[in-house]
Amino acid sequence: MNTFKHLTSSLLLLTLTACTIPGGHIEGVSVNDQEELSEDEQFDITDQVNTILITPTVLGSIKGTEPTASQNPALEKQLANYSYTVDIGDVLNIIVYDHPELTIPAGQFRDPEQMGNLVDAQGNIFFPFIGQLHVAGNSVATIREALTLKLRRYLEDPQIDVKVAAYRSKRTYVTGAVMQPTVMPIGNVPVTLLDAINGAGGIKDDADWRSVILTRDSKDERLDLYALYQKGDMSQNRLLKHNDIIHVPRNDATKVFVMGEVKRAATLPIHRSGLTLAEALGNVGGFNEMTADASGIFILRASTDENKIADVYQLDASNAAALILATQFQLKPLDLVYVTSAPIARWNKVISLLLPTVRGLDDLNDLEQDLN
Repeated sequence: MNTFKHLTSSLLLLTLTACTIPGGHIEGVSVNDQEELSEDEQFDITDQVNTILITPTVLGSIKGTEPTASQNPALEKQLANYSYTVDIGDVLNIIVYDHPELTIPAGQFRDPEQMGNLVDAQGNIFFPFIGQLHVAGNSVATIREALTLKLRRYLEDPQIDVKVAAYRSKRTYVTGAVMQPTVMPIGNVPVTLLDAINGAGGIKDDADWRSVILTRDSKDERLDLYALYQKGDMSQNRLLKHNDIIHVPRNDATKVFVMGEVKRAATLPIHRSGLTLAEALGNVGGFNEMTADASGIFILRASTDENKIADVYQLDASNAAALILATQFQLKPLDLVYVTSAPIARWNKVISLLLPTVRGLDDLNDLEQDLN
């Protein structure tokens, strides 16, 4: 019996002094046996983490970064000054009033495109009396002035009208999670990002509103349709140019991870209107009140500070009223929600691990007594 007590006491002492208590919890990381680790492995992660307690003040500062309704003076100026410039492939319709011989006859079965003047690969059109006239890169008004000036050599006070019969030179592409991926021509009416998305039938349910990519001149710009559509943030709108590509990605990457002492660990998608901490916890059945430490609900997020690896937000819900803060905390893609174990729950796990060994020692003790 003495041997049994001695072994049991030694085992408990060894467990408490040399072993890590199992169970989910977040604390400063300590690295043991550093002499056996490489230099890259010998680090303490504590100094590289920002720990922030979620309070009404903190929520206010986070909300301050949320998009709000705003104007876009630069875009408004671009739209006001917009003028289409003719380019290779466009078809012009040129009419010289009182001189039908200078106008290509339409005929019974010819549409304006067929009767028009095609801008050739050199950017020129051919017109009677004038010959080749370079028009690429010029507005309709500029082309009209050039034709008028040259025809004055042959006609008295020529009256000319120039229109674009077919817009073929400029286009933008809409791809990804939209109803109808399309190639949208750019004409005399300016086309914005909003126009292009609407022209493609809108976005699908599985689209990532917040990470729309506009590719221009081999450079990518990330735009937020949620801010544009839901919040009226016009700073996210753009005037589109030739060969712009708008790609609406799927929301595969817009997800958060919930684990720890919850009813059901899960990966949750972020829907169009966002996802709050309260919604995430509710979607996994809430935290386990028997084993969870309500003061230890953490949100781990990659830090924007180059000297830190993570920002850790902590919600202390030991007072259940504090859960109201969870309804206002908006999660971001790839956030990790972790609910820690209560100390007593971790201790119970230690006991559960020790019981098989203790029973084995008890059996040995009974065997020893029988032999004696």
